[in-house]
Amino acid sequence: MANRLASATSPYLLQHASNPVDWWEWGPEAFAEAKRRDAPILLSVGYSACHWCHVMAHESFEDETTAAYLNEHYVSIKVDREERPDVDAIYMQATTAMTGHGGWPMTCVLDHEGNPFFAGTYFPPRPAHGQPSFTQVLQGLSDAWVNRGHDVARVVGNLREHLNAQAALPAGLVDRAVLDGAVNKLRSEFDTANGGFGGAPKFPPSMVLEFPVRHGSDDALAMVDDTLEAMARGGIHDQLGGGFARYSVDAQWVVPHFEKMLYDNALLLRVCADRRTPMAAWAGEGIADFLIRELRTDEGGFASALDADSEGVEGKFYARTPAQLVGALGEEDGRWAASLFEVTDTGTFEHGASTLQLLRDADDTDRWIAVRDRLLVARSERVRPERDDKVVAARNGLAISGPARLAAWLDEPRYLDAAVAAGELLLELHVVDGRLRRVSRDGVVGTPAGVLEDHGAVAAGFLDLLRATGDSRWLHAATDLLDTALAHFPR
Repeated sequence: MANRLASATSPYLLQHASNPVDWWEWGPEAFAEAKRRDAPILLSVGYSACHWCHVMAHESFEDETTAAYLNEHYVSIKVDREERPDVDAIYMQATTAMTGHGGWPMTCVLDHEGNPFFAGTYFPPRPAHGQPSFTQVLQGLSDAWVNRGHDVARVVGNLREHLNAQAALPAGLVDRAVLDGAVNKLRSEFDTANGGFGGAPKFPPSMVLEFPVRHGSDDALAMVDDTLEAMARGGIHDQLGGGFARYSVDAQWVVPHFEKMLYDNALLLRVCADRRTPMAAWAGEGIADFLIRELRTDEGGFASALDADSEGVEGKFYARTPAQLVGALGEEDGRWAASLFEVTDTGTFEHGASTLQLLRDADDTDRWIAVRDRLLVARSERVRPERDDKVVAARNGLAISGPARLAAWLDEPRYLDAAVAAGELLLELHVVDGRLRRVSRDGVVGTPAGVLEDHGAVAAGFLDLLRATGDSRWLHAATDLLDTALAHFPR
């Protein structure tokens, strides 16, 4: 069996290169093979820091029996959503339309034209909680493909009509009344007790918060400030190393899903840099320090993500028990830190461990800083989560903007230096023959072309560099990208 993923640039694809599943990368060759064999296509989409992607891989894609069935009855395609956001967006829209929700791993079954007739996310290896096993799903869909082609065609047609109708929704005029109405709508959904919007699971509303900052009304800014403070004091915020996890499983920001994504932190950093309050400065500096310390690559870009797991256990790198704090700090400082960080004997997480929170300011700032630094040293001796070290153009564009804006506000040269280095990497490596490439890894640019998101985010980052440095080359680089976008991504 050919190992078609062995030379991939994506760490996610490389994680699956040794699977017994006969994986293909997305491309015409895989669809040609499906036609040749008259087999449906199993499309599996995920990313390297995805906890449930790891779970499904271990349970199903590493299982010889499941892999043998897939290899006999399907052509299987593995896609990194961060490398191919165009593919991910199309099938995520189909998944949410068919199931009412989305997520990763995303599991779709397609016909030879790429039309989905089944979609879902994670499937267990055995039936559980009213959900069929992955094998049962595969068997049922294979039977439908072979014996009920008319049903497959009907589902394909109905879904296409639905998605076309959604795409045809007209856009309205955005004026001041619409913007004021949006603020009122946000206020109606605002969690006055905990900050943020809606209930659990609760994601950092990064892009939502940018709008109230720009709106500027007292009511809008109050929602931003309350949300930033609640998140920054909660377990979703790494109280030792800075940066935010992807989301909180509860409404109070206590227990995160521990993976750390570049784009989440880059967007939150922009909010902090634009809000310019003491709380925003604290959270923003922590994010910027995290980006430089833990996500910066040898080439000067920023890696995509940190995994949620270490040693196969989610959150093990971050969670603590009171005894572990005492072991790292001694009895007196350990008990003081446990009280300060809300680390209890019963725990707020799993196995009696707690996430670290800072629900109140320390009564001794110097002691808090010393304790934090000692705990960071102790944590460095733990097994670190894996890092997805590919450089994604769009996310690096976002990660340029935040440090550049923060540097201009706080007059901190090292933040600007990091932003400039990332911009130079994008200019020198990702622009090939005048066109922007989506990803690189270890200084080698990948083949996927940049999508509209890449052009817009990188151009915005370059313009922030122009404002911060006054160097006109960033204006020329941004203009070139936007000209390319207008030429190649018409409405």
